[in-house]
Amino acid sequence: MKTPQSRTSRRGLLAAAVLALAGGGAAEATVVWRRSSTGGAAPTPAAATLSPTPSPTPDYLAAAKAKVAAYVAESGNGHVALAVRDRTTGLALTIGGTRFPTASIIKVDILAALLLRSRQGDLDITDSDRRNAKKSITLSDNDATTKLFWRIGGKSGLSAANKTFGLKETRPNGAWGSSSTTVADQIRLLTALTDENGPLDDAGRRYLFGLMSQVDEEQDWGVPAAATTATTGVFVKNGWDTIGADGGLWQVNTIGRLVEPGHDWLVAVLSGHHRTHPAGVRMVEAMAKYALKELRKIPIG
Repeated sequence: MKTPQSRTSRRGLLAAAVLALAGGGAAEATVVWRRSSTGGAAPTPAAATLSPTPSPTPDYLAAAKAKVAAYVAESGNGHVALAVRDRTTGLALTIGGTRFPTASIIKVDILAALLLRSRQGDLDITDSDRRNAKKSITLSDNDATTKLFWRIGGKSGLSAANKTFGLKETRPNGAWGSSSTTVADQIRLLTALTDENGPLDDAGRRYLFGLMSQVDEEQDWGVPAAATTATTGVFVKNGWDTIGADGGLWQVNTIGRLVEPGHDWLVAVLSGHHRTHPAGVRMVEAMAKYALKELRKIPIG
């Protein structure tokens, strides 16, 4: 004859088995035994305390990338590429890997190479160099740039400097404006030039970005269009030219930096196949503005 205790024990085992099959465990549900009016024991499950399933964290950057990529594809017709990197938060995106002619954005690279060679002790920067640097960056003067180009050793000198800057996809040309590059490489260049532990010293970085903050008003387009009232630092260098291999259509490029609370944006937009220079300016400005608008929406922290 089975005693009540043995029946209770068997029921307890059965209840435990049911809970196990239902996915319950000691950490998820508790069974409290109460004596019935007939003297038997009946299991009454207490309210189970279940941890809510956490919602997945939204991938804000992936969503922003998708929107920017769609905008570039729709508006650029395959003739534009864009890259952005935030030095503060690490947010970054790159849309397009086409290599474009640099036109005058290469002037930043050339001046950076001059400053690098000076830091390495290979040359002393003269007053003439400083005059040419100011004309090259703030006025986009080609003659002044050519003088700096030969000061650094021309194509081979620029290629050597670019290895130090970590560039992978830039191809210097003896005719410096016909060099080619990608948006990814332009972000690599700007990253190297802003890095406190990078190839340029403090004085060199201040000098270069000081000139990029003084660009002539007529050339102050491109990246600056993406600035807001909160932006405290605006630095830019643009490049534009007609391309014979593209039927004389316009190449329009912009690279630069925008500093604002919580962000230090590095931006590059390269584009081509424009019927007019103003059309190219409108496109690169629209790309920079849209990309930063989307990236600024991403919560920080």
